Amino acid sequence: MKVKDLEFGNNLFLAPMAGVSDVGFRELCSIFGADATYSEMLSARAMLHNPKKTELMTITSEKEKIKIGQIFGHEPDVMAQAIINPMLDKYQILDINMGCPAPKIVKNGEGSALMKNLPLASKIISACVKQSKVPISVKFRLGYDKDISVDFGRMCEESGASFVTLHARTTLQGYSGEADYEAIAKLKQSLSIPVIGNGDVKDKESYFKMLQTGVDGVMIGRASQGRPYIFSELLNKEIKMSKYEMICRHVEILRKHYDENWLTLYMRKHFLWYVSGEERASEIKLKLATSPSIDYSLELLKNLYQN
Repeated sequence: MKVKDLEFGNNLFLAPMAGVSDVGFRELCSIFGADATYSEMLSARAMLHNPKKTELMTITSEKEKIKIGQIFGHEPDVMAQAIINPMLDKYQILDINMGCPAPKIVKNGEGSALMKNLPLASKIISACVKQSKVPISVKFRLGYDKDISVDFGRMCEESGASFVTLHARTTLQGYSGEADYEAIAKLKQSLSIPVIGNGDVKDKESYFKMLQTGVDGVMIGRASQGRPYIFSELLNKEIKMSKYEMICRHVEILRKHYDENWLTLYMRKHFLWYVSGEERASEIKLKLATSPSIDYSLELLKNLYQN
């Protein structure tokens, strides 16, 4: 896959996940083979009014191959201003989130709520494309309550998007039910710009099933939580790093940038994802979920993996 002058290698994308895809996690996924990685959702309005908090979310790693920043908002002029904010200069591509189903986002007319207003969505994309020095992509869902993905995708292409990503569920479905791979195939056949498929890819079987839709790339989200090595598994690529080494590296990277108290609370969910499925994990899960410090958590994990 090629977008302007950017050459993608294996076309595997790590999904943007709010509260999950921090710089440490993205670095690990990149080491294991993710070709492109996304920031967490960045609020266009927050860039104007709370830039310090947003800037902490834009920290990147030199290990990331193609860096993509994702922004959200519902005001074309504010989105256009955000696109040229210097804190986004580190990204080679900027993505517009028009697929988030979170109630607080939808309530504000942002994320997947924009799928109910194609004229406004088009104005936002066009405004961003006009201002941006890098390619603009759009991530969206099938629709709010029904499948309008082909019409929406065509609108994105006509508005200047360089590629699109389809999470093949509606807003009302959230993350329930099965992703509609037939809809992804139909969208791919309907557009001339690249299409990235997203939804339910968790192993080689689902990966090859997604590839059969004809997509230009495959995005992985929830299946990577606690399993950044899923990318190397799909690529038949061996990376010699133990689970405990992986966890320590994740923590080490984040400790360079974030407050220890915040990190203690933040990493609890990641620790629980890492130990999910481990035979002896049940005896330490509660301790990890209530851990008073990172060092205490790491000691628990060391005993789990090295004894």
